[in-house]
Amino acid sequence: MLEKAIIGMASLRLISGSLEILAALLIIKFNEVEKALLINSSLVLVGPPVLLLTTTIGLMGMADRISFAKVLWILIGMVCILIGVRK
Repeated sequence: MLEKAIIGMASLRLISGSLEILAALLIIKFNEVEKALLINSSLVLVGPPVLLLTTTIGLMGMADRISFAKVLWILIGMVCILIGVRK
């Protein structure tokens, strides 16, 4: 039987991946570079929140098995990733 955290994380990733595929299909449909860039840039709204949510769900799922120091290191890593991809 799957853990609730696993189901939640996988569901978010399936939704995120489906949005990526939908964006690719829209890019092909419109066949214009300007619209393709607009669609592609709108995916920025999906990536970071999905990263934060899946990591949060995962950390909550293993909160009883991981030390506070490790949780802190994971959160610091997430902040570094978000700073690194920021414009």
